[in-house]
Amino acid sequence: MDIEPGLPVALALAGLLALAIGVHRWAGYGLERSALVAAARAMAQLSVIALVIGAVVGSLWLTALLVLVMFAVAVLTTSRRVGDVRLAGPAALAMGAGLVPVLAIILVTGSVPLEGIAIIPVAGIVIGNTMSAHTLSARRALDALRDEASQYEAGLSVGLLPTQAIREVVHDRVPEALIPDLDKLRTTGLVTLPGAFIGVMLGGGSPVQAATAQVLVLFGILAAQVITVALVERLVAARVLMPDDVREQLIA
Repeated sequence: MDIEPGLPVALALAGLLALAIGVHRWAGYGLERSALVAAARAMAQLSVIALVIGAVVGSLWLTALLVLVMFAVAVLTTSRRVGDVRLAGPAALAMGAGLVPVLAIILVTGSVPLEGIAIIPVAGIVIGNTMSAHTLSARRALDALRDEASQYEAGLSVGLLPTQAIREVVHDRVPEALIPDLDKLRTTGLVTLPGAFIGVMLGGGSPVQAATAQVLVLFGILAAQVITVALVERLVAARVLMPDDVREQLIA
């Protein structure tokens, strides 16, 4: 099954965007312009990336470079979400710790062929999910420190080291970042048919091939996210992944 650019797709896109904008306006959210800009950016970016992938897919070196660019954009995006682009270094460390072993296992076992056309989508999915896990876990940890500074001070007062006191505050918060994807994993095939499954089916693969590809991706996401979140907790506790306002609050 192929979905080709053309009038039917153009009509579908226009109808879907009009529906989204209409509901935004009806609900009074005031995000019509943001939705339009996001839609325009998505179309432009996907058009560009389609051309880029077509140009690099035949070279492993160019494929690796593209994956690095995707990773760098994800790191910059999540560091801004956390509150300070200067935190890109710790963000890259946490996300890389999740991404690298997952890709290594997938490629070394031969589960995914060592070809750009296979590596790029798998790497992109894992990178995107490690970015989400990093953003959610870091924001929850830092918000906990902002909201529960008294618990941190109480920990210090009973003799805990700063690192231990911070972990007492954030330890129960950071795993919340894993819950959405655990729910997706738990309900896959019953509630949702995720992207990799649909992609293989649309590409002409059998349902069994689609299910195999999806399970491989889901297990990769599961491992990458928990590694990233665990490292986020430790980097926050070590005050390495911490914006200035939280650092100053803890010192004060």
